[in-house]
Amino acid sequence: MGRMPRQSSTATGRGGQDAPHDQSGRRRATVVDVARLAGVSTATVSRVMNRNYPVAAATRERVEAAMRDLGYVVNAHARALAGVSGRTVGIIVNELIDPFYAYIARGVEREATDGGRLCLVCCTQGEPQRELAFIELMHERRADAVVLVGGSVEDRSYKSELGRRAQELDAGGSKLVLCGRPSLGDGAPTVGVEYDNEGGAFALADHLISQGHERILYLGGPPGLSTNRDRLAGYRRALELRGIERDPDLEQPGAFSRAFGYRRMAELLREGPRFTAVFAANDIVAAGAAQALEEAGLRIPADMSLVGYDDIPVAQELRPRLTTVRIPLEEMGRQAVRLALHGGDEDDWRAPTTGTLRLGTQLVVRNSVAAPRSGPAKRQRG
Repeated sequence: MGRMPRQSSTATGRGGQDAPHDQSGRRRATVVDVARLAGVSTATVSRVMNRNYPVAAATRERVEAAMRDLGYVVNAHARALAGVSGRTVGIIVNELIDPFYAYIARGVEREATDGGRLCLVCCTQGEPQRELAFIELMHERRADAVVLVGGSVEDRSYKSELGRRAQELDAGGSKLVLCGRPSLGDGAPTVGVEYDNEGGAFALADHLISQGHERILYLGGPPGLSTNRDRLAGYRRALELRGIERDPDLEQPGAFSRAFGYRRMAELLREGPRFTAVFAANDIVAAGAAQALEEAGLRIPADMSLVGYDDIPVAQELRPRLTTVRIPLEEMGRQAVRLALHGGDEDDWRAPTTGTLRLGTQLVVRNSVAAPRSGPAKRQRG
């Protein structure tokens, strides 16, 4: 892939340096001057000029009055630099063929289309630097919103870079939306849509325990990814509240993939299973584990209970159908666009719009869980 174009650090209306002058040599007013006189943010001035976001009538009048008082003139070039809307929404995902991302992307696309906007989709293949490059590209293309989907790995340098790009988007009248990933902190002008990830995992693990399982294998999920950290935390909390000692050997992290679920499950079965149930970190991992169990001659749930997470179509395609946790994936995508385009009050430049909308998850009980055949499996000794 070619090198991404970089956004120039100099733009009309950002600070007083390199400000344009009229023919008499006098300095012409900039967006910053207008914002200062009107007592609003440069983003609000941009919204008033471009009419691409709702702005309170009183605020609009104040900005327009400041423009008149300063003799501020918006020419075609200045409008382009100031962030004129291309009526697009960008969405950045790890992998489009993964149903988790695909359903969120569908929600983003449908909401964008309903608002008369074009949806642009970018895939990072899990590379943080590609995420940053795509955000910058969306900024240059004047996207109305950029939706960043999926978990993240804790990295101070990356988090700082992401926060800087959120500031740049906000200054241009756009918004970075964090969809299913942790906040960047109060200083970053973002909005977020998340789901009760830990709560869903707790409910799922507790369901297994209520059926008599104490030796529960947690399978899959990259150990440093925020999505998996939350699910693992819910699993551990359920064990703790039920008075079951945690066994690190029963936590087997790995990729969110069918291949990992199959391979690691087959290896553990060859060693001799010391567990009666499998909590797969997502439905795709569960599908791989189910294949390994079938090839080993074990029946679900008679010989081994199995659960997943996400409730994507494979959960109902497996036989028996998979008990899992349903995430409102498409609704998350829709809400991400709504929050970016219509949520919050943009009139106060001292307090950029931030906030997170949390959606619930739902335990979906199907046919893949039963009580252990001969009581909880015990730790092998020797």
